[in-house]
Amino acid sequence: MEQYNVTGMSCAACSARVEKAVSKVDGVKSCSVSLLTNSMGVEGDVDPEAIIKAVTDAGYGASVKGAQKENAQADYEDALKDTETPLMKKRLIASIIVLIPLMYVSMGHMMLSWPIPSFLEGNYIGTGLFELILAALVMVINQKFFIKGFGGMLHGAPNMDTLVAMGSAASFIYSTCALFAMTVAVRDGEAGSAKAYMGEFYFESAAMILTLITVGKMLEARSKGKTTDALKGLMKLAPKTAVLVKDGVETQVPIANVRVGDHFRVKPGENIPVDGIVVEGTSAVNEAALTGESIPVDKEKGDQVSAATVNLSGFMVCEATRVGEDTTLSQIIKMVSDAAATKAPIAKISDRVSGIFVPAVIGIAFVTFIIWMIAGKEVGFSLARAISVLVISCPCALGLATPVAIMVGNGMGAKNGIMFKTAESLEETGKVKIVALDKTGTITSGEPRVTDMIPLNGLLEEELLKNAYSLEVKSEHPLAKAIVMLAKERSVNALDVNDFEIAAGNGLSASINGEGFYGGNESYIRRYAAIPDDIVKKADDLSEEGKTVLYFARGRSLLGLIAVADVIKDDSAKAIKELKDLGIHVIMLTGDNKRTARAIGEAAGVDEVVAGVKPDGKEEIIRKLREYGKTAMVGDGINDAPALTRADIGIAIGAGTDIAIDAADVVLMKSSLKDVCAAIRLSRVTLTNIHQNLFWAFIYNIIGIPLAAGMYIPLFGWTLNPMFGAAAMSLSSFCVVSNALRLNLFKMYDVKNNRKVKDPVGPGPLLEEDDNLKGSQEEEKMEITVNGMMCPKCEAHVKTAIEKLSGVTEAVADHEKNLVTISTTADVSEADLKAAVEEAGYEYVGIKA
Repeated sequence: MEQYNVTGMSCAACSARVEKAVSKVDGVKSCSVSLLTNSMGVEGDVDPEAIIKAVTDAGYGASVKGAQKENAQADYEDALKDTETPLMKKRLIASIIVLIPLMYVSMGHMMLSWPIPSFLEGNYIGTGLFELILAALVMVINQKFFIKGFGGMLHGAPNMDTLVAMGSAASFIYSTCALFAMTVAVRDGEAGSAKAYMGEFYFESAAMILTLITVGKMLEARSKGKTTDALKGLMKLAPKTAVLVKDGVETQVPIANVRVGDHFRVKPGENIPVDGIVVEGTSAVNEAALTGESIPVDKEKGDQVSAATVNLSGFMVCEATRVGEDTTLSQIIKMVSDAAATKAPIAKISDRVSGIFVPAVIGIAFVTFIIWMIAGKEVGFSLARAISVLVISCPCALGLATPVAIMVGNGMGAKNGIMFKTAESLEETGKVKIVALDKTGTITSGEPRVTDMIPLNGLLEEELLKNAYSLEVKSEHPLAKAIVMLAKERSVNALDVNDFEIAAGNGLSASINGEGFYGGNESYIRRYAAIPDDIVKKADDLSEEGKTVLYFARGRSLLGLIAVADVIKDDSAKAIKELKDLGIHVIMLTGDNKRTARAIGEAAGVDEVVAGVKPDGKEEIIRKLREYGKTAMVGDGINDAPALTRADIGIAIGAGTDIAIDAADVVLMKSSLKDVCAAIRLSRVTLTNIHQNLFWAFIYNIIGIPLAAGMYIPLFGWTLNPMFGAAAMSLSSFCVVSNALRLNLFKMYDVKNNRKVKDPVGPGPLLEEDDNLKGSQEEEKMEITVNGMMCPKCEAHVKTAIEKLSGVTEAVADHEKNLVTISTTADVSEADLKAAVEEAGYEYVGIKA
């Protein structure tokens, strides 16, 4: 999507006009204009000059946003900068200064008999001229309404300014005519009728309308500025300079001069200028600006750091890896800005109305004038009703109802590390009824951890860990890393070992002080030590929970067991419960065997578990789930890309600094499932806010226009002075924007804000347990025996190796039974199977009869 800055728009009719003009350009696939940010997003293969020309021909201005990469962020800052409020403030002050004496004379003296200067006392023509001059001054001060309003009419695109300009101009012209008629009457010796003409003056209305509309515009502009506060806050965090280090010399340069590969220094308390990798020093970094996580993250050599995060404690030297628009911060700003430039489906209603609103109001005002004239009313009365219709009508409230809520919602999400790519994704996320969760890295941490230690023969837990650590520290196996990690956390020192050997797929051996030391699976350890039945039973129980059990022996004595598993994240079970409380059916998808998957699914509390699924299988399952209701898929954004794309809403979790994930509609920078719940709550409350805004915008015009036209006079005797109509118009947009700002007070992580989805699915399982969803091809199954698998990671290695073979649709490995169940749609030779297994580092035994 190419983004453009658009200038000269004042209301929803303007944005509709620009959108219509650009959509007619050849090559444009879609166009979305945001009145809130004065920006436009265009998709399609088209020359930017053609887009700019189309906008210019429509009577507005346009320029390409972020034309230069290094200035992209500055361009976004300029686009969000509030340049209107200061100008309107000056216009308002000048208007009020002129308006006060005008109102004093026209209203205070004429209605309340307040004293006026002697040269105006009884001088009706002089009083009229005085009012005319002051009203004309207010009109000159607010000439922008006339330039843009009548300019829009000349381009065939009347807008809100057109309504204001016509109302004010009609009041002024009619009053001028009345003043001229008074002058003629006085000249002809009819001085007694002069006072009657004073009642036909509407100079104060002409001036007051413009002043009140300016008040409303200023309040609206200030409120609109607050809707982008979250985004502006992010922009302010990025330093304007960086301190580069070259050959030991430090040089401060503008941020635009930093290049990939440059080394930069960051002192405690300073913001990190660009994305990079730590090459020297250690520190704790506050990443709350990007992720919303307040707990500092420790950084050491080799770790990644991001622009706009704060170095809290240590001195660091980093190498720049991403600069300019490529930094994480710039990507976030671009993502939020892109979302603001798109249209939510719910906005289509107001867009259609806005496109015809102004011409319709002008027509209603004309008809109102004609009807009251036919009814026998005076010209002044009829004109007042028509002017009231013009100035009370507000297309802006309709145009702002959706984008202001979308912008505030997006900003709230961005502050908490939740990125909605489009306005549509923000609207639709809250409507999901089914959430499918990938297991690894989503529900679980994705890294094996030690879960249980069972020391035997009087050995202490710390001693068992010390012995196991001494052996596993030399191994690169994922299970070994879990033991090493725990030992380091507990500051355990390793023993000196010799004669270290790896028995591929089975275990490890070494010697300590000349005594044999062994670690591995049950069959491997039985070669060296006896394993009591009660210990085997304990190991089986642990395996039932989805854990991999490692045995350790020294000499002929069994030291104990250590269980390792890909553990569920601390907050996953609670987050899944929150999803269920939101009325959502939760399903876990995993490539693991059924026993491991079921154990994790029960611990996590999901409604349904689908095991033995490969990436393309996940896509088919999502396709099936969508038949039951709107479905979201939550995964890591890489292996799950097909499923994320297939889902109604694709949510990539744990993106960290890599937030540019094409397959996802929503990107979560943290690895917490609670952010999924928060995104759904935020979407729902934003949609509710949009409904409130649209209701106010429509009901205001539905009630206000008939009141202004005088339709309630026969029923209740109600009439509306044009000045009060202008005041109502001023407040309508302000109320819509203020309502949207209430979203800033919403607590998206508070379960008290849970609201169940309408018509939830379930409660029973949606998928058949044995439904592999692999398509219509006839499949044959075979089982092979493979030795050496010790954990789910080993299962995954074997699975991946076999599924690469032509004709294999699925391979499900079970390390406990040393079996691999293979589904095929074509003949697969045993030689190919054997080669694939051995190449993966495991022992091929043969096809099971």
